[in-house]
Amino acid sequence: MQFDVFTLFPEVFPPYLESSILHRAQEMGHLQVNLHNIRDWTADKHHVTDEPPYGGGGGMVMKPEPVFAAVEEILGTPPCCPVILMTPQGELLTQEKANTLVGYTRLAIIAGHYEGIDERVREHLVSQEISVGDYVLTGGELPALVLIDVLTRLIPGVLGDPQATENDSHASGLLEYPHYTRPEDFRGWKVPEILRSGHHARINRWRREQALKRTRDRRPELLSDLNLSADDRDFLASLDDDGTDEKKTGNK
Repeated sequence: MQFDVFTLFPEVFPPYLESSILHRAQEMGHLQVNLHNIRDWTADKHHVTDEPPYGGGGGMVMKPEPVFAAVEEILGTPPCCPVILMTPQGELLTQEKANTLVGYTRLAIIAGHYEGIDERVREHLVSQEISVGDYVLTGGELPALVLIDVLTRLIPGVLGDPQATENDSHASGLLEYPHYTRPEDFRGWKVPEILRSGHHARINRWRREQALKRTRDRRPELLSDLNLSADDRDFLASLDDDGTDEKKTGNK
């Protein structure tokens, strides 16, 4: 999968892209990230990329000319792939959205900065707007990295275990079940006996129940969109009956 990132601060990206899973994905040829400095497409000697907003107000607004020039030179006219603007005004990035986007072989990302970006970029260049949450960051660089990371994990062959993403939080609509590893006893806190039993069917059911309970305790609104089995509903009803909560079970 190829990403073309258009940004005013390309130096933000390499430290993260050269680490861990993203680094390995690039080495294996599954991931390619091209960084494009929007300042390189300015026409003045000072490389101005922002101006005060028309109508007054605080902050600066990114100019349309260098953004259009950069994207059109790299991607053509019209762009040869979807152009995504990272913005808090966009559609919320969810696992479901990620599963759709990973179907593309190439995506372009514009990382906005300052007060915002000229509206003509949104109207005539951008094909999708995506938000990583209902909050405002200094710029779109971190959200761009989030999007790249989320999608890279879904590219076949990137993770050693092809089923590794199936149980991730939100992959199935539920938060992920608790994980444990050695030592079996740490400061008197023991690994649940069921996980040491070797009974895979019981372990799978325990994990399902823990995921249901964790979702009910932390993000109950997610349950309304799920197609739950009769066993799932019975288990959740039993929690409501006895008032069990996560703190009482010792799962954090």
